[in-house]
Amino acid sequence: MSQLDDLYRRVIMDHYKTPRNRGELEEGSVTINLNNPTCGDRISLQLVLEEGIVRNVRFTGEGCSISMSSASMMTEAVMGKHAAEALEMADKFSSMMKGDSADSADFGDYEDIEALSGVSKFPARIKCATLAWNALRKGVEHGSGKHEGIEE
Repeated sequence: MSQLDDLYRRVIMDHYKTPRNRGELEEGSVTINLNNPTCGDRISLQLVLEEGIVRNVRFTGEGCSISMSSASMMTEAVMGKHAAEALEMADKFSSMMKGDSADSADFGDYEDIEALSGVSKFPARIKCATLAWNALRKGVEHGSGKHEGIEE
Protein backbone atom coordinates (compact mmCIF):
# COMPACT_ATOMS: atom_id res chain seq x y z
CA MET A 1 0.00 0.00 0.00
CA SER A 2 1.39 3.41 -0.94
CA GLN A 3 1.75 6.27 1.51
CA LEU A 4 -0.94 8.16 -0.40
CA ASP A 5 -3.38 5.24 -0.08
CA ASP A 6 -2.63 5.06 3.63
CA LEU A 7 -3.24 8.80 4.00
CA TYR A 8 -6.52 8.54 2.11
CA ARG A 9 -7.66 5.66 4.33
CA ARG A 10 -6.83 7.70 7.43
CA VAL A 11 -8.78 10.71 6.12
CA ILE A 12 -11.82 8.54 5.34
CA MET A 13 -11.73 6.85 8.75
CA ASP A 14 -11.31 10.19 10.51
CA HIS A 15 -14.50 11.50 8.88
CA TYR A 16 -16.29 8.23 9.62
CA LYS A 17 -15.32 8.12 13.29
CA THR A 18 -15.63 11.87 13.86
CA PRO A 19 -18.17 13.11 11.33
CA ARG A 20 -18.44 16.82 10.76
CA ASN A 21 -21.87 18.47 10.70
CA ARG A 22 -23.67 15.38 11.93
CA GLY A 23 -26.99 16.20 13.57
CA GLU A 24 -30.26 17.91 12.82
CA LEU A 25 -31.20 21.50 12.08
CA GLU A 26 -34.06 23.50 13.50
CA GLU A 27 -36.95 24.85 11.48
CA GLY A 28 -36.40 26.49 8.12
CA SER A 29 -34.40 23.73 6.53
CA VAL A 30 -34.99 21.59 3.48
CA THR A 31 -34.92 17.89 4.39
CA ILE A 32 -33.95 15.20 1.91
CA ASN A 33 -34.13 11.50 2.78
CA LEU A 34 -32.36 9.08 0.46
CA ASN A 35 -31.30 5.48 0.74
CA ASN A 36 -29.21 3.03 -1.21
CA PRO A 37 -31.33 -0.12 -1.39
CA THR A 38 -28.43 -2.25 -2.64
CA CYS A 39 -26.49 -1.92 0.62
CA GLY A 40 -28.83 -0.27 3.12
CA ASP A 41 -27.04 3.08 3.45
CA ARG A 42 -29.45 5.89 4.29
CA ILE A 43 -29.07 9.60 4.79
CA SER A 44 -31.24 12.45 5.93
CA LEU A 45 -29.72 15.73 4.76
CA GLN A 46 -30.94 19.08 5.99
CA LEU A 47 -29.83 22.35 4.52
CA VAL A 48 -30.65 26.01 4.84
CA LEU A 49 -30.43 28.11 1.70
CA GLU A 50 -30.55 31.87 2.11
CA GLU A 51 -30.18 34.18 -0.89
CA GLY A 52 -28.78 31.27 -2.88
CA ILE A 53 -26.08 30.44 -0.32
CA VAL A 54 -25.78 27.17 1.63
CA ARG A 55 -25.87 28.77 5.09
CA ASN A 56 -26.07 25.53 7.04
CA VAL A 57 -26.08 21.81 6.31
CA ARG A 58 -26.31 18.76 8.56
CA PHE A 59 -26.86 15.05 8.08
CA THR A 60 -27.93 11.97 9.97
CA GLY A 61 -28.04 8.41 8.78
CA GLU A 62 -26.46 5.02 8.84
CA GLY A 63 -24.11 3.38 6.44
CA CYS A 64 -20.64 2.27 5.60
CA SER A 65 -17.49 4.31 6.15
CA ILE A 66 -17.56 5.48 2.53
CA SER A 67 -21.10 6.90 2.62
CA MET A 68 -20.81 8.53 6.04
CA SER A 69 -17.36 10.01 5.43
CA SER A 70 -18.51 11.31 2.04
CA ALA A 71 -21.45 13.04 3.75
CA SER A 72 -19.12 14.58 6.32
CA MET A 73 -16.73 15.82 3.65
CA MET A 74 -19.53 17.15 1.46
CA THR A 75 -21.07 19.20 4.27
CA GLU A 76 -17.74 20.85 5.03
CA ALA A 77 -17.03 21.54 1.37
CA VAL A 78 -20.35 23.23 0.53
CA MET A 79 -20.96 25.23 3.70
CA GLY A 80 -21.09 28.89 2.79
CA LYS A 81 -20.95 28.24 -0.95
CA HIS A 82 -23.38 29.58 -3.50
CA ALA A 83 -25.92 26.92 -4.54
CA ALA A 84 -24.58 26.92 -8.12
CA GLU A 85 -21.06 26.28 -6.82
CA ALA A 86 -22.33 23.44 -4.60
CA LEU A 87 -24.04 21.84 -7.61
CA GLU A 88 -20.85 22.22 -9.64
CA MET A 89 -18.95 20.43 -6.86
CA ALA A 90 -21.55 17.64 -6.93
CA ASP A 91 -21.05 17.30 -10.70
CA LYS A 92 -17.26 17.18 -10.29
CA PHE A 93 -17.63 14.59 -7.56
CA SER A 94 -19.80 12.44 -9.84
CA SER A 95 -17.18 12.75 -12.59
CA MET A 96 -14.47 11.72 -10.12
CA MET A 97 -16.53 8.65 -9.21
CA LYS A 98 -16.66 7.76 -12.92
CA GLY A 99 -12.88 7.69 -12.96
CA ASP A 100 -12.15 11.20 -14.22
CA SER A 101 -9.16 12.76 -12.54
CA ALA A 102 -9.86 15.28 -9.83
CA ASP A 103 -8.03 18.51 -9.37
CA SER A 104 -7.68 19.84 -5.83
CA ALA A 105 -9.18 23.11 -7.11
CA ASP A 106 -12.38 21.23 -8.05
CA PHE A 107 -13.47 21.31 -4.41
CA GLY A 108 -12.20 24.73 -3.43
CA ASP A 109 -10.07 24.83 -0.33
CA TYR A 110 -11.39 21.47 0.77
CA GLU A 111 -8.95 18.74 -0.23
CA ASP A 112 -10.20 15.81 1.88
CA ILE A 113 -12.65 14.85 -0.87
CA GLU A 114 -9.77 13.60 -3.01
CA ALA A 115 -9.42 10.76 -0.49
CA LEU A 116 -12.54 9.24 -2.03
CA SER A 117 -11.09 9.16 -5.55
CA GLY A 118 -10.07 5.50 -5.15
CA VAL A 119 -13.73 4.50 -4.76
CA SER A 120 -14.08 4.76 -8.55
CA LYS A 121 -12.15 1.46 -8.78
CA PHE A 122 -14.97 -0.30 -6.91
CA PRO A 123 -18.25 0.13 -8.87
CA ALA A 124 -20.35 -1.36 -6.07
CA ARG A 125 -19.17 1.39 -3.70
CA ILE A 126 -19.80 4.37 -5.99
CA LYS A 127 -23.44 4.62 -4.89
CA CYS A 128 -22.24 4.72 -1.29
CA ALA A 129 -19.96 7.66 -2.02
CA THR A 130 -22.49 9.60 -4.09
CA LEU A 131 -25.50 9.20 -1.79
CA ALA A 132 -24.93 12.44 0.16
CA TRP A 133 -24.03 14.35 -2.99
CA ASN A 134 -27.27 13.21 -4.65
CA ALA A 135 -29.17 14.39 -1.58
CA LEU A 136 -27.40 17.75 -1.82
CA ARG A 137 -28.32 18.06 -5.48
CA LYS A 138 -31.99 17.33 -4.73
CA GLY A 139 -31.99 19.72 -1.79
CA VAL A 140 -30.52 22.59 -3.75
CA GLU A 141 -32.83 21.95 -6.69
CA HIS A 142 -35.91 21.87 -4.45
CA GLY A 143 -34.67 24.26 -1.79
CA SER A 144 -36.32 27.55 -1.20
CA GLY A 145 -35.41 28.03 2.44
CA LYS A 146 -38.68 26.63 3.75
CA HIS A 147 -39.20 23.23 5.32
CA GLU A 148 -40.09 20.49 2.89
CA GLY A 149 -39.36 16.81 2.89
CA ILE A 150 -38.12 14.84 -0.07
CA GLU A 151 -37.95 11.09 0.29
CA GLU A 152 -36.87 8.40 -2.13
